[in-house]
Order: sequence, then structure tokens, then C-alpha cells
Amino acid sequence: MSRPRIVIVGAGFAGYRTARTLSKRARGRAEIVLLNPTDYFLYLPLLPQVAAGILEPRRVTVSLSGTLPHVKLVLGESDRIDLDARQVHYTGPEGEGGTLDYDRLVLAAGSVNKLLPIPGVAEHAHGFRGLPEALYLRDHVTRQVELAAADDDPERCAARCTFVVVGAGYTGTEVAAHGQLFTDAQVARHPMRTGMRPRWLLLDIADRVLPELDERLSRTADTVLRERGVDVRMGTSVKEATHDGVLLTDGEFVDTKTLVWCVGVRPDPLAESLGLPMERGRLLVDPHLQVPGRPEVFACGDAAAVPDLEKPGAYTPMTAQHAWRQGKVCAHNIAASFGDGERRAYRHKDMGFVVDLGGVKAAANPLGVNLSGPAAGAVTRGYHLAAMPGNRVRVAADWFLDAVLPRQAVQLGLVRSWSVPLDTASPELARVPDEPGRGQSSGGEPAKKQPGGEPPKGRPAVTPPPDQPPPGPDVAPGPVKRTDRFTEGDS
Repeated sequence: MSRPRIVIVGAGFAGYRTARTLSKRARGRAEIVLLNPTDYFLYLPLLPQVAAGILEPRRVTVSLSGTLPHVKLVLGESDRIDLDARQVHYTGPEGEGGTLDYDRLVLAAGSVNKLLPIPGVAEHAHGFRGLPEALYLRDHVTRQVELAAADDDPERCAARCTFVVVGAGYTGTEVAAHGQLFTDAQVARHPMRTGMRPRWLLLDIADRVLPELDERLSRTADTVLRERGVDVRMGTSVKEATHDGVLLTDGEFVDTKTLVWCVGVRPDPLAESLGLPMERGRLLVDPHLQVPGRPEVFACGDAAAVPDLEKPGAYTPMTAQHAWRQGKVCAHNIAASFGDGERRAYRHKDMGFVVDLGGVKAAANPLGVNLSGPAAGAVTRGYHLAAMPGNRVRVAADWFLDAVLPRQAVQLGLVRSWSVPLDTASPELARVPDEPGRGQSSGGEPAKKQPGGEPPKGRPAVTPPPDQPPPGPDVAPGPVKRTDRFTEGDS
């Protein structure tokens, strides 16, 4: 008798925890297949430290094949799911199509950048959901400081040293906090940059920083940001974004070359494509994380609207903490569907939150105990080390080196502006030039559609300008020179 196959779509917090828990419980009795566009699990909470040059990129990535030895990893992105045939159609990283049959399906596709209909934002802003976006921001901020130091025009210098972050939630607050320290250090250690004053603005339409967290955490974060020099503006957002800056809702125009979009996330569009009952873009499931009417389909994490049994009528928020816990319950219930154990309903107890504000500062309330300053900083870093499924020693080593050595501020130029657009369903993948079999054929014609009638999703692609050679054995596939418009100071 053949082993049942369990297909997990997505290796974020929910998908990774489901796969890891199932592999331990199944013990070879089931085939576990994990479909993901990258070969790593990304520990998102530490991404701001990558952008600020504290951690090297690989520190926040955990190898899937290295930590899930009994799980089959398939690289690709799901294009379409045929619920009746029990098949997942996907596109691989080189444009090839494939199909996975399943006996149980776990939809844990996660989330992407949330978009708002604000003129110019999609063209001039960058999100902060994936490793490519963090690497781009680190390079971009470093480049702006270097270009400002060489510019004799005070107005252009000020514009390059102005950085606007929209969204004062968890991510935006940490990006602004770490960013201010990062740019201040670049200026302070260079005698030729005397007089330069990096300026970070943090905007949000809410009435306080971290509106979704406890008010005491909010006050702590607000105080630290303002003392550090961050221009915190609540009740204010962006009305229009242009090449030269942003127009705020209060009527002020801010000259800047940097707009970081951290207004929140929305579920991956894959969930909506199933044609099943939804709740604000999230797939409705019961407390056991099963889709009503489809007992073989489970969903968890940001893609699922999970009933909050502690708050009747509400759904659990889209946080890593919930996704991680739901992954464990999902694995248990899948095992129960094969006769191994009893089903469990998802219940949670708030263990508190931690917000890293850079340096030794943080805001935390573990088990309801409110902390600030160095004590909160120690708890925050201890929590992250305990929560990470790998790389703990390497992360701790980077923290130690950052504490005793000057931070390296160099731009590598590996990720360009056009390769990390805000409007993308794949923030974990940087755009690359078209290659044969990836978006276009070698003859310049559109590539054939994959099984299921969908065009290849895979890695987003762009076409190199006509004055550059196509990718080949002697030509690197990117980055390429952008010719559609010239963006001052942006390679």
C-alpha cells in the first residue's frame, strides 16, 4: 500500500512548523512534500537588522533541506490548485511546470505587501517582506549617504539624507529605529560628512506608534524613537509619491529619495483563487484549521482566517506568533485525520510581544510584565535566539561583533530598484532578466502556458534593454541597466 502524500504550500512560520512537526510524527509513514520558491525558511523578525547591517543575510535564513531531512523539498510557486482532482500545479525557478497530487493539502502561502490606491506609491515605494527588499534597502540607504557626502548642493544633500517610512506597526517601527542608528553611525565616523544630518520620518494614520500592541509598549517605543531623532508623525500618511519626494496628507511636501512601505500585509492571492469562502482575503477555516466542505484541505498562518476562541466572533491576527503555533496544531490534526490521535481546536494564550529598537533599547512585555531599556533588549534578543529554528550561534556571534567593532557600511549592488517592486505576489524573489524558458522564449515570443492554462508564475522576469547582450553562458543574468527612466542616485 502506497504512503499517503501531504503537500504543504509555503515554508513560512506556519508551513515550516507544520512540516517539521509532521516529519517527527509520521516517521516515514507518509510522504511529506514542501512546495516553496526558496530553499530556506526566513526568520522575518530579524530582517530589519539585515537592512541595518547588523546581521549577514544568511543568518536569518534556515536551510529547509538541512533542518527537514525527511521532507521532500520542491522549489516552485503554486499557480493553481485543483481541489476536485487534488492536484497542485506549480512553476519551478527555471520556468518549468509541474503537478503534485495530494491526499492532504496545507495552504500556508503567507502574505505579501499591502497596497493602497495612492498615486505614485507602487512606482516609487519599496516594501519590506523579503530578503531581497532588505538587501536593497541596506544598499540604497548607504548609497544615498555616500552621494549626499559628495554633493555640494545643500538641498540635494538633505533630500538624500531624508528617509520616509510609512506604517508605524511592528515592522515600520523597527526599520525606522534601526535605520536612524545606521545612518547616524555612517555620518559620525567619517570626517568628510561633518554637518550631515540624516533624518528619518515615521508616518501612520493611527494615533500612536504600534497601535496593535499594549499602550505602554507604544509609549516606550515612541519615547525611544523621538529621543533618537526620528520624526514621528501620527495621524499623517502619504497623499502622493513622486520621483522627487512625497506629498503628505497634511499638505507638506518632503524631499526624499527613499520611501519604505510598511503599512501591513495582505494574504497571498493564491488563497482567493480557490473560490472558497473568504474573510478579507483569508481562507475561512474551522477551529481545527480545516476548510469546511473540504476535510482534506487545511490552512494556517496569514492565508487563513482562524476563529479566535478567546474572542468569539473575531479571527486571530496575522502575526508570526499565531502562524508558528497554528503550524503545530495543523500537523497534529493532519495526523489525527489518518487515525493518529485526536483533533485539537486552535487556542492561544498571549505570551507578550517584543519590539527591537536597536542598540540596547527595546520594548517588551513577556508574560504581561512591561520592560524597557537594556532589560527589554536582553529579553528581546533572548526570545529571538530561542524562537529561531537554526543559526543561533551565528546570530549571537554577529551581535557580539556589532557590539565591539564598527559596522560595515558598503553597498554591494546585488539587488536593484527595479528588481524589488512593491506590487508583487513574490516578495521573497527578486526580479531577474528574461531567460529562455522563463517568461519568454529564446526567440522573443511569450513562453507557453503551464498546465492548467495559467501563464508561468515562477520568478518574476524583466527584459534586458536592447543595448545589452541576452543572458548566456558568458553573460550574467543580472543586474542590468535600466533605460525606461533615469532615477537620480539609483543604479
